[in-house]
Amino acid sequence: MLLDLYNRPIYNIRISITSKCNLKCFYCHSEGFNKINDEELTVDEIGAIANLAVSYGVKTIKLTGGEPLCRNDIVEIVRSISSIDGLKEVSLVTNGQLLKDYASRLKVAGLKRVNISLPTLDAIKYRKITGGGNIANVLEGIKEACDVGLNPVKINMVLLKGINENEIDDMISYSARAGALLQIIELEPVRILPKLYDEYHEPVDELESMLLKRAKNVYFRDDMHKRKVFELDSTKVEVVHPIENSEFCANCNRLRVTCNGAFKPCLMVTGNEVEAKIYLKNKDYDGLRLAFLKAVMLRKPYCLK
Repeated sequence: MLLDLYNRPIYNIRISITSKCNLKCFYCHSEGFNKINDEELTVDEIGAIANLAVSYGVKTIKLTGGEPLCRNDIVEIVRSISSIDGLKEVSLVTNGQLLKDYASRLKVAGLKRVNISLPTLDAIKYRKITGGGNIANVLEGIKEACDVGLNPVKINMVLLKGINENEIDDMISYSARAGALLQIIELEPVRILPKLYDEYHEPVDELESMLLKRAKNVYFRDDMHKRKVFELDSTKVEVVHPIENSEFCANCNRLRVTCNGAFKPCLMVTGNEVEAKIYLKNKDYDGLRLAFLKAVMLRKPYCLK
């Protein structure tokens, strides 16, 4: 087990495999990477990072973007890392626009579960939030993901003041009907203009109070930053509010890999990346290992008690 200087184990890595996306959600933080990158990590390079991480005890890998399904070789990427001995799970975050066409192939390739961004059930609002996205594609993708057995299918709803805070009940009902879990996420002040953050940021405290009254059981996910889960009669709802949250940071177990091939110790901090691409290009796996270990040692809680 690999521990950082704050005695936190590293169980999970998020690998951004592209900066490209077919939507333009105004709140997207792009895993902390601020520009379009044309030189994406290759399948072999992603595999090298994954193998290294698993050798140090990483159990789960989440593929992110941009939009991961914009990569034509996404099935090959999943297949190449899902068979790594000791890896428990490969999952993926997607906006769902292309998921219907990929869900079955990804399942066969070894994908275990999927997170799908769906901030609203209103088609007009959805187009506004995403810069022109088609909500029908997402709903079809969610259905297909559930049908082929990706489990759990989790719907990511970023809470936006004045836009979707009145849709909580509808989203819970939809998630239950679809056979999915619902994850409600507090808007993060990362790569978003302060004016927009102030306009749309809605704290989740009141939401948690409401869910607490309805829940038949409440527990914390030990594998995910002590995240609170509300077990309702119809489905489960997770609430994510990492902003100024010392408990979240104290239990953070993840490391990020940016789409240009750098290890990023913390999403909330800029300028803390550790270059890895050069070692991947040169097949210098000792250098890659040292870069990985350096990034782990640079991890520190963004919010301290």
